[in-house]
Amino acid sequence: MLRILRNARFGLQFLLLGIAAIFLAACQPGGTGGGPSINTQKAVPVALLVPGNSASSGDNLIAAALENSARLAIADLQGVEIDLRVYNTSGRADVAATVAKEAVSDGAKIILGPLYAESANAVGVAISNKNVNILAFSNKPDIAGGNVFVLGNTFQNTADRIVSYAARQGISSAMVISGSGNLSEDAGRDALVTAANNSGVTVAALGTFEMSQQGVINAIPDLAASAKSSGAQALLFASGTEGALPLLTQLLPENGIDPTATQFIGLTRWDIPASTLALPGVQSGWFALPDPGLAAQFASRYENAYGQPPHPIAGLSYDGIAAIGALVRAGKSDALTQSALTQPSGFVGVNGVFRLLPDGTNQRGLAIGQIQDNQVNIIDPAPRSFSGTGF
Repeated sequence: MLRILRNARFGLQFLLLGIAAIFLAACQPGGTGGGPSINTQKAVPVALLVPGNSASSGDNLIAAALENSARLAIADLQGVEIDLRVYNTSGRADVAATVAKEAVSDGAKIILGPLYAESANAVGVAISNKNVNILAFSNKPDIAGGNVFVLGNTFQNTADRIVSYAARQGISSAMVISGSGNLSEDAGRDALVTAANNSGVTVAALGTFEMSQQGVINAIPDLAASAKSSGAQALLFASGTEGALPLLTQLLPENGIDPTATQFIGLTRWDIPASTLALPGVQSGWFALPDPGLAAQFASRYENAYGQPPHPIAGLSYDGIAAIGALVRAGKSDALTQSALTQPSGFVGVNGVFRLLPDGTNQRGLAIGQIQDNQVNIIDPAPRSFSGTGF
């Protein structure tokens, strides 16, 4: 369902022969603050916190996928030994805090996980005085900072990428549309507004709707009128495919908003589920997504190893192990300190380049896709380093 435009500004070129080769720290780690001293000549103890032993079957599936991915990454490392120790959190913050303290007592030099924001926050508090950093799978920036880094792609990172791309294409004004009374929609709206301000795009209007089917239907006339009167060149949607997006993109054109004249832009993945690509209202729409070439490499590698496709977030544990391995391979005792983890050059992961920031959040290189003829065309490939455009 995904096609690469060969005439895009940067062609996707697979310069690497194997996925094991792509995880290289571009510079040597430096500094000594905020982290343990390690012996890089011995196996480095890494604690992996996953939501196993949960009452939720979904949690247990994710736990297995995260562990599988971490072990795949370890097998692909060269010149580095990782002593992976897996701890089940049951998807609960109190259990996560308890096993994190146990992991540190067992000698863990860094913690990979847990999954949920509440659990990551609890772990950060529980081991705040242990000089051990946490690479959580969450994408919630409000729990980042101190000893907690989030590996998940944040709304702000996506918003910055898609809105800055829009600005480079000549879009100077946009309307932001989001649901009311919903934390995720509020966070998405704020990220889009911030990204617009950062990119020099005027927020021409803010449109809201109640979070229900009837709420969307009732709001459409006002949203359409506001889009027209504001002169917005683009509509920025905070809603995802599992929420109001399908209805919004269907009803707004029916109320006079032509998506070929007013650019529809999404904060979330419009290609998941794949059935969304067939919706008439999303045709010509833009959204950001991970580097499709590297993501496909990882999916193939994982399926060959485990006989099934990876869970959508499985790559986060691969990225975490790969970053740890790249830093340890440099051979310095301060490889897992905060200054090392936040090296500006970052790392290359299974979904593209990424780096951890001093505030505990991250930046990830994303591609820009456009839906045309029920499939995704990559109109601006993901950056391959932090020295080029795309950030």
